[in-house]
Amino acid sequence: YLEPPTESISLVEFESLAIDRLKLLKVIENLGVSYVRGTETYKTKLEAELRKLKFPYRALAEDDYEARRKDHISHFILRLAYCQSEDLRRWFLQQEMDLFRYRFKELSESLMQKFLEHANLSFEAIGEDLKNELANELSVSTPGFNLTKVKEQAFYKVGLADAVDLFRARRVFIKDGFAYVPFKEIDVIVLNNYRTKLSKALALTARSLPSIQSDERLQPLLNRLSHSYVGPDYSIQKNTGKISLEQIDALSVKSFPLCMRQLHRALRESHHLRHGGRMQYGLFLKGIGLTLEQALEFWKKEFIRGKVDADKFDKGYAYSIRHSYGKEGRRTDYTPYSCMKIIMSNPPSQGDYHGCPFRHSDPELLKQKLQSYKIPLSGITQVLELVKGMHYQLACQKYFELTHDVDDIGFSLNHPNQYFTESQKLLSGGREPKKEFNNSGNFQQKNNSQESIKPSSTPTSSNAKADTELEGLEAYFTED
Repeated sequence: YLEPPTESISLVEFESLAIDRLKLLKVIENLGVSYVRGTETYKTKLEAELRKLKFPYRALAEDDYEARRKDHISHFILRLAYCQSEDLRRWFLQQEMDLFRYRFKELSESLMQKFLEHANLSFEAIGEDLKNELANELSVSTPGFNLTKVKEQAFYKVGLADAVDLFRARRVFIKDGFAYVPFKEIDVIVLNNYRTKLSKALALTARSLPSIQSDERLQPLLNRLSHSYVGPDYSIQKNTGKISLEQIDALSVKSFPLCMRQLHRALRESHHLRHGGRMQYGLFLKGIGLTLEQALEFWKKEFIRGKVDADKFDKGYAYSIRHSYGKEGRRTDYTPYSCMKIIMSNPPSQGDYHGCPFRHSDPELLKQKLQSYKIPLSGITQVLELVKGMHYQLACQKYFELTHDVDDIGFSLNHPNQYFTESQKLLSGGREPKKEFNNSGNFQQKNNSQESIKPSSTPTSSNAKADTELEGLEAYFTED
């Protein structure tokens, strides 16, 4: 990715290429947390995803122009989308680093050499005379190397600044300001170089944002990509009318994600939610199957138990509920919030209960809440580790596993209504928990990146449209 693409493409292809790469990076993030990088399980799953999305999976070893073109263009598009904040840059950098690491390690030694030359990273290989002279030092200073291995392996003389990670880990011999790096460790040097270049490139791209923001075609598209949800559209209610109001209390404990369980509990205790909570929870309930009539009855019964009388509810709140069901105003059928929208927009303030508990709650308060829900201490520790690493949706997945007593949920969580649907399938015996763990790919906690959202289906323009339309809906929910 040394040179940006210069060809002209349509906006449709622009969006399509970007979404496919975003899907790939979300998978990479999930794999990086769920499996040990470099294990056979990790590599097999990543190669399968690269093949499915038609990206090159063995760089330089393939001669597929279309795959390489897609890889090149989509990388630069996501640079534009993910340079807009420090968190986005950090997330993008980490996933691209993991993708590069996988591809580089899949190369043969001859192709690695070819790549180093192409990227102007031609490090100086030391001669046999110098290697023999330093053989004892190289053997002692390089883990896993005896004198025989030293003679068999090529060593490179690399500036200390390029080998800081190896030096810190005491994995190389240092002399006169140079590190003597065995060929098997050269990937660390290459990855550091790539990280530096990509980090600088993202910073430079961010500086050019003002000119891009003036383009009314690109800016909305780039914003959607950086806050993207490309999963199923839960405004289409398959279970409409199949859930009774009497079931909601029980369902909130068994099958609601923590964000919705929190909102339901707050509503029952205070008999009121402010507009952010009503929007988030109301559209979720709509998505799990509440009819308009049920929604009106549900909210009215709860509100009149508090400080709102029936007349005030009918005048101040009923219209906004009908509006969210597409029965008032522009008659738009609004879409329930995705995890990304909840995480990235409208953070809760004092007195609010909406938002993502894993993203917006103080860790100590989150711990207390999980303890009150009888989550075991070991599970709480795992959840908090994921939160610390900013893996908010993976923390929610872990919460699902702990509350449903499964080892691996077998899907990537990116929507509260998806959580509900999968929970109901599991509890009713409609799906078996997917077991994918083995000795080469045990679950591990790592602190890599930002939020994780793995898309699960082809994107539809209705999702992006609904996000825009939801901004208009907020005006109808402003009364507290």
